[in-house]
Amino acid sequence: MEASVAIQVLPSTLDEREVVRIVDEVIAYIAGTGLHYYVGPCETSIEGDYDTLMEVVKNCQLIAIKAGAPKVSSYVKITYAPKGSVLTIDEKVTKHHLNDK
Repeated sequence: MEASVAIQVLPSTLDEREVVRIVDEVIAYIAGTGLHYYVGPCETSIEGDYDTLMEVVKNCQLIAIKAGAPKVSSYVKITYAPKGSVLTIDEKVTKHHLNDK
């Protein structure tokens, strides 16, 4: 795995329930990609091939608009190692979630 991305999609709507509904649609899209991902309280982390991840980032915006957001802002963090590998999601967070139920 050469890349990981953390994305926070922020639909521009005043109704908090609409924000959650639209973000849920974006997360469902990410889940449907088959990539390994982790949903956190403020962002979703995804790992895989760089080009594939960039396509996913682009599509997250389109999914949010299609779901009804009049405008969407996103914060994206990218870790990319074209000739190596990056730490996996599991390597980064598993030790912090050993007692989760």
